[in-house]
Amino acid sequence: MPDWLSIANFQEIAGEHRIIGTFIALLLPMIEAFLPFLPLAAFVVANATAYGLWLGFLLSWGGAVIGSYCVFLIIRKYGHNRFFGFITNRPSIQKLIRWVEMQGFMPLFILLCFPFTPSSVVNVVAGLSNLKKKSYLLTIMSAKFVMILVISWIGSDLQSLITKPWKTVLIIIAILIMWLGGKWVEKNNAKKMEEHLRNLNKDTKE
Repeated sequence: MPDWLSIANFQEIAGEHRIIGTFIALLLPMIEAFLPFLPLAAFVVANATAYGLWLGFLLSWGGAVIGSYCVFLIIRKYGHNRFFGFITNRPSIQKLIRWVEMQGFMPLFILLCFPFTPSSVVNVVAGLSNLKKKSYLLTIMSAKFVMILVISWIGSDLQSLITKPWKTVLIIIAILIMWLGGKWVEKNNAKKMEEHLRNLNKDTKE
């Protein structure tokens, strides 16, 4: 991560320039939705250490939700233009679009709760699908609430990770469970999607 994005540097800005720091705290998670290579977890931790658990969480959650929903709305409006054809015409993307349309709220919510899920891809695919705007907004708000609250809780007291080794162990276990859980959900849903497509092909042939 670049030096200007370091947690220490962000804390200094937040302390000396409260208004600017608050704006940046909201802006960085929002930008991450457009530039997924940016470290969302680092932004959330920085907000939690600079502003405390709850205010830091609200700033991170608000920015992440606004950014994700903006990506969704942009793709919903312009995603079917020829310019995006190199993305929308891919078989893998078409398969994901069908999966999103089939599954509804709960599987999508569970998938987005895991911090290792490529949420930027989900935002694009959801924008290309026929999901209702309000339904996806509710999904994003709920899933980001869970994910960012967990990361904020971890980041709000980094010192305890050193003074309380048991907390570090619990966090490592939780991260491992979330990673394995995300992989399981992806694998399980991929199998269901393949079965559904096979059944559709059988029905079409008959």
